[in-house]
Formats: sequence, C-alpha cells, structure tokens
Amino acid sequence: MKLLYIINPGSGSKETDYSSLIRGYFAAHAQDHAIECFELPGDFDTASLKAVIAQSDADRVIAVGGDGTLKLVAECLLDTQIPVGVIPAGSANGMARELDIPPNFEEALEKSINGQIRKIHAISINDQFCIHLADIGFNAYLVKKFDDLPQRGMLGYARAAWKALWNHNKMNVELQIEGQTIRSSAAMVVIANATMYGTGVKINPEGRLDDNKFEVVLVKTYSVMEILKIWLTNIAFDPKHIEVFQTSNLQIKTKRKAHFQVDGEYLGKANILHAKLLPAAIQIIY
Repeated sequence: MKLLYIINPGSGSKETDYSSLIRGYFAAHAQDHAIECFELPGDFDTASLKAVIAQSDADRVIAVGGDGTLKLVAECLLDTQIPVGVIPAGSANGMARELDIPPNFEEALEKSINGQIRKIHAISINDQFCIHLADIGFNAYLVKKFDDLPQRGMLGYARAAWKALWNHNKMNVELQIEGQTIRSSAAMVVIANATMYGTGVKINPEGRLDDNKFEVVLVKTYSVMEILKIWLTNIAFDPKHIEVFQTSNLQIKTKRKAHFQVDGEYLGKANILHAKLLPAAIQIIY
C-alpha cells in the first residue's frame, strides 16, 4: 500500500519528531509499503491539504495528532473511498479512544497498516464538519482556556477546568428536536457522534458512530456527583441534571452568544446552531 501520514507538529508536547519515528518503524517492520510523511504548516487549510492528498495517490491517509487533526484530514476525504486513520498524538485523543487505537506509538502504527475499515457517520454543524463531539457552553469555554495556557497535558487541562468553573455562567437554551421544543437553563449542550471526551469522561454512553442518529446531551447543572458517576459507573444519568435525546436534525438557540467548539477546536461564540447527520460520511481505520 501507499500510506500518507499527515503530521501536526503542534500536537501534544510538540517535542517529538514523528516523521523520523514513522520512517524508522517502516524501515524495520514494514518494508513492503510505500510511505510519505507530510507535516502541516501552521496556516494550512482544507483546500491545500486536499491537493496534497490527491498528489500522493495514497491508499490510506493517517492523521498524526489529536481530534482536531483527525477532523481536518477526515473532512478532506469526504466523497472519496480513501479510509482515514489516526495515530493519537494530541492533547485530546477522544476519537482514538473511541476506536480503541492503542496509545503506544508503534502499536498505533501497526493498526494504521493492518486495521479494519468501516463506514461511520459525521455531523454538519453550521457548516462545520464534526466526527467526534461538539458543544456549546462550559466545555467549549474550557477548550478556549486550555488553548490559552502554555502548559499542555492533563495538568494544563485541570488548571483550565479550575479557571472555567469560576468564570463560566449558565445559558438559557431552546432545542428543536424531532418536532419537539425543549427549553431549559444549561451549563452546556453536547452534540455527540461519539461517546467520550479525550479525558475519558463518557458524556454519551449510548452513542454509536454508525447508527442513524446522533445524541444531544443537555447538561442542566454542574453536579459533582453526576461527574463522578460518569467517570466511575454505568449508572444512568439523573434527568434532573442531564438529559439525552436522539435525532438526525437539531437546532439550538441561546439567549446570549455562548462559547462553541467542534472536535476540540474552539470556534468563538454562537447563539444559533443547526446540526444534521451526514450518513456513512467517511471510512475509518480501527
């Protein structure tokens, strides 16, 4: 096969030379395959990356980075038959967790070569492509705070969470779901194609990547007990704190603009979100 590895040098610790590691692995273990490594410049866009992929004529394209890197690469492969894989190398690797991709670099590389392929759905949210999780409210504010910190990793995430807890206000939201209108105060609303965040918090336990719906998780209040329940048990959410709905179309309105993120990328503030399912949108290696 011809394999193209799209590397985000800004992912994770920013200190690892992933191109050298990949070439070293293939020199020792996988001589039968042709490889190409492409490092993303800081200002690269989707159109430019599509041209790189087309020129490579690759059989598989693998994102080396976090959820945002995978989102970028997967979007470039829409309407093609080229499968996309991921080597978890970001600060948040929720989709890699979802697909059970090993965190060990060599094991993840082996999976990118020999892993199975299946079609999964995606979501369009205000014309933004989403394969994992998007949300409006508290977690998006947390993503913004995390991006502003010089320290990455879980300690940086914890510090961002502490700052966000003290500075974030709840929203008044209106959800249009399957002809039903739901009004509530909310800490955040999650649009979930997958089940868990990169931290391991399973916000959407019933989610599947290849069913005909996505989930809308309405988090009404900050509840320490509910968060511990998410982390430690499989007990159902208390609907006083968290409700989950299934749909293929969604509209969210908020009284005031609120922080918004898609697949770990902070996108500013919004007060209207339109989301729709994109059935069998991409082929994923797992």
